[in-house]
Amino acid sequence: MSFEIRDRDLLARIGRIRTKSGVFETPALLPVINPAVQPIPPKKIKELFNCKALITNAYIIRKHFADKAVHKGIHKLLDFDGVLMTDSGAYQILVYGDVEVSPEEIVSYQEGINTDIATILDVPTGWEVTREYAQQTVKETLKRAKKLSKIKTRDDIVWVGPVQGGNHLDLVAKSAKEMGKLPFEIHALGSPTPVMEQYLFDTLVNMVLTAKMNLPLDRPLHLFGAGHPLMFALAVALGCDLFDSAAYAIYAREDRYMTEYGTVKLNRLAYFPCSCPICTRNDPENLRETSKNERQKLLAQHNLYVCFSEIRRVKQAIVEGRLWEYLEMKAHGHPSLLQALKRLKKYEDYLERSSPVTKRSGLFFFSSVGLTRPEIVRHRKRLLESYSPPKEAKTLLLLPQTTTKPFHKSVEQRRLWKEIEGRVSERVGRIHICTYAAPFGVVPAEIDEVYPLSQYESASPFDVETIDYVAEQVENYIVETNYDRVILLEKSEVWKGKIVAACKKACRKRKLSLTVIKSRRSWSKNAFNKILKAVQ
Repeated sequence: MSFEIRDRDLLARIGRIRTKSGVFETPALLPVINPAVQPIPPKKIKELFNCKALITNAYIIRKHFADKAVHKGIHKLLDFDGVLMTDSGAYQILVYGDVEVSPEEIVSYQEGINTDIATILDVPTGWEVTREYAQQTVKETLKRAKKLSKIKTRDDIVWVGPVQGGNHLDLVAKSAKEMGKLPFEIHALGSPTPVMEQYLFDTLVNMVLTAKMNLPLDRPLHLFGAGHPLMFALAVALGCDLFDSAAYAIYAREDRYMTEYGTVKLNRLAYFPCSCPICTRNDPENLRETSKNERQKLLAQHNLYVCFSEIRRVKQAIVEGRLWEYLEMKAHGHPSLLQALKRLKKYEDYLERSSPVTKRSGLFFFSSVGLTRPEIVRHRKRLLESYSPPKEAKTLLLLPQTTTKPFHKSVEQRRLWKEIEGRVSERVGRIHICTYAAPFGVVPAEIDEVYPLSQYESASPFDVETIDYVAEQVENYIVETNYDRVILLEKSEVWKGKIVAACKKACRKRKLSLTVIKSRRSWSKNAFNKILKAVQ
């Protein structure tokens, strides 16, 4: 297998996975195929959706088709000439407690049916289990993973090494670290289905990122059971490259109609909020009147249209460098998703280290939720760790943000600087202009054209958390630098007195002189005159 990464945003990656049966692009949704109850034939899925990879269950194939699948091969059995991935039966262990096959037998069987991507028979941790049981699942899964090299006889099949541990994050970390040392080409996070079924997306954030932080970054990560488009953007942003879905078929059997924000029972729909071929050729009333089998087939097709459309939207967001914006938009579709997005605060340093430094477009800042995004965290860290003001600068002139960016090219700042040069030309180098602005905090004039400090738009009025964040950055900046005095032009109607309070606190710590210039209009002639008088 080869995995080539072509584009990145946050932890998301657009890549290409090459196997013996072909190439497919990530992030990829692999529809689950159950030959016993399959509403849409695999060949039809490929034709309708240009789907190049599917997943099926080797344990179920073995149980229902046995040697027939070995004789024909899994591709001919399913009539699908793309990439086929097989699960091992671990989900059946999770549901029923055991399966009638050994780890060695399922490895041999997956080789015998000529699958492209195979999975060892891991022991799923499950949900709400004791720590002792979780430890056993991790230990046994690792034991089976280490035996694979002695069992397998082929080198042209890609093997998946599952990570277990459930909601015991230290065990997830241990499992990922040890599994990452083994020669697997793809990894998978085990036992996430109950978490997703209960909409515990903040817990899912913990599980996925704990695994990601301890696995080799050059290997794709599969998220088992991530079947609803509601959370595709979150899963991809967390670094999941592959995920599978049986939901499209299960929901169809239950007359449940997928949308990108949830599911609706067919009998509650008066209109179809979708323009896929199924929805444009039918309306809810006539679809309800079709036979059960026909209705199930059409709903399954619609559900897959919704799923693949969402994948394309996520990919486009990655290409444009706007995955965070898309993630915020999706998060407001369900409280659990917004809670998960807020959980990313815990991992902001890892996100910052792993995200691209530059992008094709600027960023949109909507609210304090966005303070976690990598660009903002990166500026905060670099300003305090890597930036030094000009050596001769002794006076910090702190100005409010202007509508024009970069700030130093605004009419207001250019006019002020011209006046300053005219009044104190011999000491102009001692004055250092910085702007306090949401969401970045302090923006020194000499770097305010560096991406993304002038390549963004923000929504005002700012929420309390954003104002507090900017005030905190102002305080930290003053404390960590070596000015002799600070001159602040206040814009109290926007910043609610928080910037003044931050400056006073910092100047007390550093024993600096502070001049606060208040004016009803920040950039009035009166304010200008007060600034000019203060710098003289």
